[in-house]
Amino acid sequence: MPGVVPGMAAHDSLLRVCDRTRNHQTMKLLSSAAIAALALSLATNAAAEMQRYSVIFGGKNVGHLNADVQGDRTAIDFDYKNNGRGPTMKETLQLDAKGLPVAWDINGTTTFGSKVEEHFARQGGSATWTDATGKGAANAAVPAVYVAQSGSPWATGLYARAIMKAGGTTLTALPGGTLTLTKGEAVTVNGASGPLTVTRYDVGGIETTPDTVLLDDKGELFASVSPRQVIVRAGYEDEAERLKTLAAQWSTDRFIAINKKVAHRYPGTVRIRNVRVFDSKTGKLGAPASVLVSGNKIVRVDPLSKKGGKGEVVIDGAGSTIVPGLYEMHAHTGQEGALLNLAAGVTTMRDMGNDNAVLDKLIERIDGGVIAGPRIVRAGFIEGKSQFSANNGILVNSEAEAVAAVRWYADHGGYWGVKSYNSMNPAWIPALVKEAHARGLKVAGHVPAFATADQMIEAGFDEMTHINQFMLQWVIKPAEDTRTLFRLTALKRLPSLDLNSERVQHTMGLVTARKTPIDVTLGIHENLLLNRDGQMAPGAADYFDHLPIGAQRGLKQAWIDTSAPGDDAAYRGAYDKIVATVRMLNERGAMIVPGTDTGGSFTFHRELELYQQVGMTPAQILTRATWDMAKYLGQDATLGSVEKGKLADFFLVPGDPTKDFKAIKRIAMVVKDGTFYYPAEVYPEFGIKPFAAAPTVSGAAN
Repeated sequence: MPGVVPGMAAHDSLLRVCDRTRNHQTMKLLSSAAIAALALSLATNAAAEMQRYSVIFGGKNVGHLNADVQGDRTAIDFDYKNNGRGPTMKETLQLDAKGLPVAWDINGTTTFGSKVEEHFARQGGSATWTDATGKGAANAAVPAVYVAQSGSPWATGLYARAIMKAGGTTLTALPGGTLTLTKGEAVTVNGASGPLTVTRYDVGGIETTPDTVLLDDKGELFASVSPRQVIVRAGYEDEAERLKTLAAQWSTDRFIAINKKVAHRYPGTVRIRNVRVFDSKTGKLGAPASVLVSGNKIVRVDPLSKKGGKGEVVIDGAGSTIVPGLYEMHAHTGQEGALLNLAAGVTTMRDMGNDNAVLDKLIERIDGGVIAGPRIVRAGFIEGKSQFSANNGILVNSEAEAVAAVRWYADHGGYWGVKSYNSMNPAWIPALVKEAHARGLKVAGHVPAFATADQMIEAGFDEMTHINQFMLQWVIKPAEDTRTLFRLTALKRLPSLDLNSERVQHTMGLVTARKTPIDVTLGIHENLLLNRDGQMAPGAADYFDHLPIGAQRGLKQAWIDTSAPGDDAAYRGAYDKIVATVRMLNERGAMIVPGTDTGGSFTFHRELELYQQVGMTPAQILTRATWDMAKYLGQDATLGSVEKGKLADFFLVPGDPTKDFKAIKRIAMVVKDGTFYYPAEVYPEFGIKPFAAAPTVSGAAN
């Protein structure tokens, strides 16, 4: 490891082991020279191996993962930064002969800056641990592997090796659950050390989707791969793009198989009987009725008294409510998110920035019925080049390149607009807006660093993105850099802000005069500002118990560091001020655009639920997330309401969501483009317990 004195890693490991076995006094009796000598001997005699990996995102090397293995002890340094943020972790761990951790210490900071101090120890037949959720203990007499909450991806290789050493395909996990191992295909890779044959393994059972790793013939980690990011052995970085493509294909294969099980396409007419339809135009609930679907269209809505025709497939709605499909307006989606959002009643998503080629393939597969997901409306991502760049979409280094990027999106078609980002030079925005509008594209986005929301509105932004981006101008100085985590941590200045001040009212006047919509993403700010270690995230109460244990642990972890005196209260006050600001915008008639930036699905339900805090009724919220967004995107002729001749995009919920908004969290059926999905069949594929039983279907062939 660069900059580390030989033997120092072994010295540190020795100290930790002695501390953990409570041999403090023994260690104190040893002189520094003796410790150094013992550590150096350990380092010399142990089978030392330095494993180096590069983190590749968007084709760019954004960080590293270094693992120094000294026999049964390993020291790990994991650090990457994309979009001005990312985790920084140091780990030390010790394994037994079965490859199971007996000691594991993890320290550092998460992507958004919260502190990590995670510790695990196993001695004899007992195991203890401390993570962000608190302290835990278990009887470890039965072989079990501790799954680290904040461990680096190197840990996934550890889990795979431990399962293989146990001689099976599963292994009991701590704090709970069971790890599974599935062996995949062999892949030949080429790099600095010559050709290698590596094997794919999927490790699942803890999170909603398995993690995929490639191991070499010694069982050592070669790469951790996903359709978005690749962590690959140093010297083999040129293989990253191919590995990302393979990961996307492997993921696709999984979702093709799931789709074959959960997508129901009924021939002839389908009658959904005894339902009440939410009229998204008026905000009213209709009388009991039947909704008829044929192919991908709504045939009509019949009075309940009207009898069905011969050969119809009949679905018993049992007095439930039909709601038009929801619009999640701030997504960065992949295949998992697409299916989970569909199960949550989201039948249309607006993707606000992605790998363009990957998203092309995703849309092609969804539209072709190969995998399941919402309709996707695209915003083309444009970012300025800097050390803090988000590595997505198109990165530009001049006004001319920014305009060329707009032209590229316009020429390729299928884009609603473009999204500008933090590292853009504000001087380029007028030209970018002019070109976009000339080509029929909208412009939305973050406020570029060293600029203000007012300037972006005046420059012609058609929509503002994130309420923090909108509000920061009121509390930061012109020279302060918002390309980093500062755009989040500066929010603790908000509590003292006077919303009736001239500065704030000037911006409110601009929004009102120009009728500028705002994609507030209120839920992500709730998570950012209110989540605390050891406490369930405020917005997760209604789905926490349904999730696999890994996801549950994540929902008891803070996003930001609130340890400094006064910070906890300041961040809580910041959230209150944000809610008050969104309420003021809503009262003045601003269009609040509903989106999450947190993956949607359950968090989209929470996003909508939070709008009750800013003065919207359940019926108004449902109208905003359906009919209003269909009109906003120019899709109201075919979507946004349940009417004769429109596309069959809607969902079924027991209860009345106009009276109890939480009803939308208990979805029994989703119809998208005439295909029927039952979340009770979908959720188990992700280790999620269903929220509602599927309705009774009669007369169906499948």
